[in-house]
Amino acid sequence: MQWLTSCISTTLVLLLLGLVVLFGLSARRLSQSVRENLTVTLLLDDDVETADADALALRLKDRPYVHRTTVITRDQVLQEESERMGTDPTEFLGGENPYTSSIELNVNADYACTDSLLWISKELKSMWQVADVVYQRDLVDNLNHTLRRATFWLSVLALLLMVISVVLINNTVRLSVYSRRFTIHTMRLVGASWGFIRWPFIRRSLSIGLTAAVLADALLFVAIRWMMAQDASVSTIVTPSIIAVMAGSVLVAGLLLTLVCTWVSVGHFLRMKENEMYR
Repeated sequence: MQWLTSCISTTLVLLLLGLVVLFGLSARRLSQSVRENLTVTLLLDDDVETADADALALRLKDRPYVHRTTVITRDQVLQEESERMGTDPTEFLGGENPYTSSIELNVNADYACTDSLLWISKELKSMWQVADVVYQRDLVDNLNHTLRRATFWLSVLALLLMVISVVLINNTVRLSVYSRRFTIHTMRLVGASWGFIRWPFIRRSLSIGLTAAVLADALLFVAIRWMMAQDASVSTIVTPSIIAVMAGSVLVAGLLLTLVCTWVSVGHFLRMKENEMYR
């Protein structure tokens, strides 16, 4: 019964720890995704043909700051504007297309900041095909400010929850060892070595840690599958690599924390004098 109680309480703590890891990694992935969706628009010269635009977009993909590029041709712009206005602008311009081609460029997350975008814009403007470079500077500043604040508070919360998790597991293990403190004292009196006394407790704690970790991972996996069923976009944020890291973290934490806490707790009672055991 005591084993089952310890296992359940440890499972709940590891579940909390797994959620911390999951939300932390997912928040980082979400932040990266949001940054990479920032669009820098390259307005091309009037004499730039579609083939030249495609060639420029292909060359830009080799730049370290480029995540992806999309070519918007003059005909595509004309079609979109005609649908938006409900009329064809070329009818008033003698059949001439007044629009120019452009390239929508998404930078890598590490370059989605004002300083980087300034020198990136200068480099892009130096290309003969580019007439102008447009991006929303205020949006970039506000986004980075918001992400920094969110990251800070999430880190504080994660640290707090991890401390709580360690304390709870330590208390669970300590209470389990405390209930057998007289057994420890008796074994010590008959001359058993500290390692011999520790081993049954360590073996028991490892079984609790392993069982609790497997149960916590199973519950987390079910929760993730449910979220993905509710919203398919969750799979783009909670990737298989994040799930693997979360599951591994829970397993390692379950084994390591119970092992360390048991080692320390048993050592504490091994050093305890007989009159102190009645307190």
